[in-house]
Amino acid sequence: MFDYSFHWRQAFKALPDMLAGAWVTFETAALSMIFGVLIALALTVMRELKNPVARGFANGWVSIARNTPSLFQIYILYFGLGSMGWHVSSWVALLAGITFNNAGYLAENFRGGLKAVPDTQVRAARSLGMSAFQAYRMIVVPQLLRIVFYPLTNQMVWAVLMTSLGVIVGLNNDLTGVTQDYNVKTFRTFEFFAIAAVLYYLIAKAIVAVARLLAWRLFRY
Repeated sequence: MFDYSFHWRQAFKALPDMLAGAWVTFETAALSMIFGVLIALALTVMRELKNPVARGFANGWVSIARNTPSLFQIYILYFGLGSMGWHVSSWVALLAGITFNNAGYLAENFRGGLKAVPDTQVRAARSLGMSAFQAYRMIVVPQLLRIVFYPLTNQMVWAVLMTSLGVIVGLNNDLTGVTQDYNVKTFRTFEFFAIAAVLYYLIAKAIVAVARLLAWRLFRY
């Protein structure tokens, strides 16, 4: 028979700490996206070069990021490097792991977006007197951003959810870490993790809502 007694008051008292953890979660995800986008752009350029070393490095990064679990990547960065004497904090390992994964997926998205812009547009821009940099900045990049905008949004939501893996390497100040600490102290697993799930849900929905607003403002044409 179901005889579980809910104790929501105790869980709601911890809400300020959980909200602070949610902010750490969002900050970590946002930083991983910023670094991921920058690295992904570099990887996209490298994959278009004729240099086999640069292309091999970029293709290898993308292949590893897309075909191995994020959990393993974070484990290697935290426990693997630690076993070799290179110790990094839990937060750095989490950030680096998510960034590595973001860069791999985003590089593939950027490559697909770049291929979707016809080469004839660049040639037409050059024939009008534009430099290669001007052609890419004014013709290619705006179209590329429109193509990859929603995949970027999805990747940001994914990054927020993946920050929960930080708890496996001892991170205790993000949303999952704070929730787990209260769970250990009170054994009210359902109440605390139900509230944490709602907070994750709200963060994801807020990101999607902001993205739709930005898309409406930026891509109305």
